[in-house]
Amino acid sequence: MTDHMPDDLSATGRDLRAYTDELRPKHPVVRNIRGEWVLLRHADVLAAALDHERFSSQVSRYLQVPNGLDGEEHTLYRNLIERYLSQEAVEPFVPAFKRVANQLIAELPKGEVLDAVNDIGAVFAVRAQCAWLGWPEELEPKLLAWMKENHAATRSGDHRRMAEVAEQFDGIIRSVVQPRRAAGASAPDDLTTKLCRETVNGRELTEAELVSILRNWTGGDLGSIALCVGVIIAHLAQHPELLKQVREASNPEAEAIINEILRLDNPFVSNRRVTTCPVHIGSREIPAGARVKLNWTSANRDESVFDNSQFDPEGNAANNLLYGAGKHVCPGRLLATWELRIALQTILTSVQTIELAPGEPLEREVAPVGGYHRVPVVLR
Repeated sequence: MTDHMPDDLSATGRDLRAYTDELRPKHPVVRNIRGEWVLLRHADVLAAALDHERFSSQVSRYLQVPNGLDGEEHTLYRNLIERYLSQEAVEPFVPAFKRVANQLIAELPKGEVLDAVNDIGAVFAVRAQCAWLGWPEELEPKLLAWMKENHAATRSGDHRRMAEVAEQFDGIIRSVVQPRRAAGASAPDDLTTKLCRETVNGRELTEAELVSILRNWTGGDLGSIALCVGVIIAHLAQHPELLKQVREASNPEAEAIINEILRLDNPFVSNRRVTTCPVHIGSREIPAGARVKLNWTSANRDESVFDNSQFDPEGNAANNLLYGAGKHVCPGRLLATWELRIALQTILTSVQTIELAPGEPLEREVAPVGGYHRVPVVLR
């Protein structure tokens, strides 16, 4: 007997986090209406993430560098990408991220209702990523509009609409890449230009490879950072005792608090895999060629691993799957962690309190998007 989990929960009024909390104790594995096998428990999600032989990452008909590659091909591109995401590579951009955060917070009206997701998270994400990649400020409104349309398309489940939105974003990337490649030695000296000059196996990266890498760095990260900011600010508004703790924390302590907030409400909902052979997991027999989802949101709330009534950044850190696990663990986890910390620290140096807007409820996102759609707050 197969249990079915609907992919669009908007009609039920329940968000994905609440629904998987309900399903997980009874059903370690469910099948959704698209025929995908969804792993809900921490042990099973971790096992699949670490099993690169039986759970392939080649799940899309589109080129996905490096997360859609396996084996030596994945290693080749992963090594190239990680050079741009190491501590040594990211550290020089910290002043730029702080400048972006300070400028944004200075612009935000105090004492008025703001949406933490769109007014704070999305704008910070776009400006920080543009500063990191060397993209022009003129792209900000186009990127912000694309983020809203991308979430709407994802929520709709309309594959044609999602493909059109994806192609729009690829067009934005090409508008940045093509002039740099044409300019040759006179191209701007920034990270995107450096990437355009990278080689693999003795040849330059193709335009398709460049677009794929930059899509992975920006298309996914922009929305994810915005959702993370929404989750963090919502949590702090509901737990004001944490404000003082974060203000007084060292950078590592602040990052641990952020990671624990996001463990409890993980906007990085899931990753896909396809089985290369029959697999027994979660007391189920999954056939070869099956589409599988590793549900990080559910795994990070597994009662057999975490006591969710206790907020324990240090105690839960080792089992936190916020950025995935295994060789496909998010390569940009350091960049994301630092950006989120800098955004939060900057907010807390500028405001005394973060309050939920009276009479305006928090709005959850619906599958397959995690976190909040809208977080109305007042900064004082």
